[in-house]
Amino acid sequence: MNVKKTWFSAGQILLTLIVVVVAALVLWRIVNYYMFSPWTRDGRVRADVIQVAPDVGGLITRVDVVDNQQVKQGQVLFVIDQARYSLALRLAQAALEQRKATLAQAKREYARNIGLGNLVAAETLEESRTRVDQGEAAAADAQVQVDTARLNLQRTTIVSPVDGYLNDRAPRAGEYVTAGRAVVAVVDMHSFRVDGYFEETRLHGIQIGQPVEITVMGETRPLRGHVQSIVAAIEDRDRQAAPNLLPNVNPAFSWVRLAQRIPVRVALDEVPADFRMIAGRTATVAVRTEANNDHQAAHANNASGAVASQPAMNASAPAASQAAGASQ
Repeated sequence: MNVKKTWFSAGQILLTLIVVVVAALVLWRIVNYYMFSPWTRDGRVRADVIQVAPDVGGLITRVDVVDNQQVKQGQVLFVIDQARYSLALRLAQAALEQRKATLAQAKREYARNIGLGNLVAAETLEESRTRVDQGEAAAADAQVQVDTARLNLQRTTIVSPVDGYLNDRAPRAGEYVTAGRAVVAVVDMHSFRVDGYFEETRLHGIQIGQPVEITVMGETRPLRGHVQSIVAAIEDRDRQAAPNLLPNVNPAFSWVRLAQRIPVRVALDEVPADFRMIAGRTATVAVRTEANNDHQAAHANNASGAVASQPAMNASAPAASQAAGASQ
């Protein structure tokens, strides 16, 4: 009976130890994942937004798009009233023709003076030559005015700079737009990416090119991508610029310090065809460290193989040179 009780007690102790070890391992994995693993719930889908501003001002006479429409690069968005710019082009062309006629007259006079030879004073010949030079300069200036007027007329047709999507409000016919002021925004459909804001305590496992798994809120299937870049600087909120250019550091210091958020840009590799890509959506970004370790190990094996083959190549070089000398 005592032996059975002893074995039973030993089994209980062993089982308790196994449970404690397993619980400790599970607890360590949970703590390591939630505290140190390179993942974050603070991710955003981003894209480049191009603000389209006309180069000339005027009333909008025609709009060829609607709100939230998908557009192609070079597609006409809207047209500004062209009447004033057509008149400006005609006026510049008339001025060019006038200056060309003046230049032609100056050239004829200069040619006639040269043909008269010594009958024309040198001063008169020089003045006629100067009028030709001035006429050529005036004609060139008039040509620039014509080109500028034609360019302004072309700029009355506003086209999409990229392939993408319009914002939620397209311009309306009859609105007056001014030069340099944005009228419509186009989201570049080829620039979608994900920015993950990682805590600075989790950056040790993140490398450029590392595979990433992105789970967008409301979607069941994850997206695949890779780390494209990591920012080189963030704003220091405890330091401000002083008027005398000296550092102005906040003297207050809290013992509980929150980890800074570091933006990490993730390029998308695989996107499902039915996925609705919208800039600003929330995402969970998880960096796959295991795949990165395998990639580094394979790279190290390839590098060691290349180093091992290099001495053999160097050893064969003297033999080749001796054979060449013998053949000579």
